[in-house]
Amino acid sequence: MQVRIIATGGTFDKEYNELTGELFFRKTHLPEILKVGRCHLPVKITTLMMKDSLFMTEKDRKEILKTCQAVKEKSLVITHGTDTMEKTAMYLGPKIKDKTVILTGAMIPYKFGSSDGIFNLASAISFAQALPYGVYVAMNGKLFNFNNVTKNKKIGVFENKK
Repeated sequence: MQVRIIATGGTFDKEYNELTGELFFRKTHLPEILKVGRCHLPVKITTLMMKDSLFMTEKDRKEILKTCQAVKEKSLVITHGTDTMEKTAMYLGPKIKDKTVILTGAMIPYKFGSSDGIFNLASAISFAQALPYGVYVAMNGKLFNFNNVTKNKKIGVFENKK
């Protein structure tokens, strides 16, 4: 089984400019993460965009949907910014019925060296191979259905909607 990873940006792929203190995008870190993690699974990576999810638009979500529908793989992982991940999951969920799609991200950039993104990516890849068709969010070892997830911004965790 081959997994397709679709990179859209988010904290996962941000880098730090030591001179200005700003976070920015250069390119996805997915190939490096898979190599360091000794991933032996056939994985294809599509870098769709490098965007902070706070700036993601309806057009961007349509592009993500179009890409999910166009690729031949049935197991997909989307790396995404955490601030609007639930919004994208809600957009994709009712529209994708014939693939397993897992959205995941990170609270801390990979390049910081202590990112939760590595664990989240590994979990998402595993979930994508094991779960039935549908759209899910995987963060910090927890799995959520697309229509029952929210980011608790007070404590920085994903949880079921109340």
